[in-house]
Amino acid sequence: MSTTERPSGAAATLARKSLTESLRHGKFPPGSRLPGSRELAAQIGVSRTTLRQALLQLADEGLVSSSSQRGWFVTSRILSAPPSVLQSFTEMAKARGLHPTTEVLSKVVRPSTFKEAEWLSIAPSTRVLELRRRRSLDQVAVCVETNVIAVGVDALSEIDFTNRSLYEVLKDVCGVGIARCSYIIQAASASGELAALLVLPEGTPILSGHEVTYALDGSPISTGTTIYRGDAYRFQADLYSPLA
Repeated sequence: MSTTERPSGAAATLARKSLTESLRHGKFPPGSRLPGSRELAAQIGVSRTTLRQALLQLADEGLVSSSSQRGWFVTSRILSAPPSVLQSFTEMAKARGLHPTTEVLSKVVRPSTFKEAEWLSIAPSTRVLELRRRRSLDQVAVCVETNVIAVGVDALSEIDFTNRSLYEVLKDVCGVGIARCSYIIQAASASGELAALLVLPEGTPILSGHEVTYALDGSPISTGTTIYRGDAYRFQADLYSPLA
């Protein structure tokens, strides 16, 4: 086949099916970079032109994505919050058939900062629990989460938060149910330790979300920041016109 000749639809479809099977069986995990086009085409037994046609089909299906500088990547499993519904990380993952895991990076009782005290409606230097965790979906790290908690500090400091939902622990240990969350999200880029924890090249886009959560009685319970891989989280919201 000449370099200007387009591949047949049948060849591209067979190549797409072959790649889809490889993805389904975990040969190329979510978030991983596919082999170079020459190597991958040789593995499948097609031309590079046919391979590109198959990859474009997979991209249309949301299974892979391309970077002009870095090649083709398997799309990470995306975690998204339903519009106007408050769910924990664990609840969102399980609702989508994903397996969540959590690694505790640090857990320390310390005095609150002035800003934390303001958010939590407590006196500055009040004892709080700072909990920092890396959270994964199907063994792919998707976020680094830091929570500063103002209730049940002594009891919570004894809890092993590995693979546990903070919301569930607050309910079971402290008798506190979470009613709502004030949430701000902004774009940033991964650098230093965060890039390493999320297994990303430095400078890769990330999403930084800051939240304050409130109990059923309206009192603030915790504040914190969650750093998401840019390709692993989608935020949804219902927006209403004030005239509606």
